[in-house]
Amino acid sequence: MVAVVHLVSAAVGGYLAGTVPVADVAARLATGGTRSLRSEGTGNPGGANALVVLGKRWGYGIILADIAKGAAACGLGRRAAGGAGAHVAGTAAVVGHCFPIWSGFRGGKGVAVSLGQCAATFPPYVPVDLAVAWAAAAKRWPARRFSSPTLAATVIASATWVTAAALSWRRGWPNAWGPTPTALLPAAAAASSAVILSRFASAAREPRTAHAT
Repeated sequence: MVAVVHLVSAAVGGYLAGTVPVADVAARLATGGTRSLRSEGTGNPGGANALVVLGKRWGYGIILADIAKGAAACGLGRRAAGGAGAHVAGTAAVVGHCFPIWSGFRGGKGVAVSLGQCAATFPPYVPVDLAVAWAAAAKRWPARRFSSPTLAATVIASATWVTAAALSWRRGWPNAWGPTPTALLPAAAAASSAVILSRFASAAREPRTAHAT
């Protein structure tokens, strides 16, 4: 059994990796410190808001960096505590991104970081995840009938991720370069999904001014 201290190290390392303020740094570099993603657009310090405020080059760059952040956290966790460490660190990175201690626990929504987590711990699911994201952007996406289509799409994507992870574990499907599927695969997917959904739900309830503070 993996020593508890190694799992704790994976969790702490993953959380700290997740707190790296990629979007904030990019906004400073792009505008010389004159603009902030926290006070413009949706007020969310993430790639989706950066696409609107800073443009495609910076927006996609932030998204890719956040994906890499999630994958790197899993890699560090795996080195520290094997497959269990990868799952713990991946979820911790999502928590760190959404609730960074350095920014008063006000961070992004964790979607890109969770994609990095998938790429490192559940590679076969990545194409499905991207397909769901593409479908969510489509004008005829059924979730657009809801008052908060983004939240609805996130619920659907999260449920798909957890279900696929559970099936992979129970049926012993190959997992490419990811760790051998165990109960921790769907557990980590569920935990990260819960964190992400809590951020989306919170953002849906908050008035616009709350994002600008």
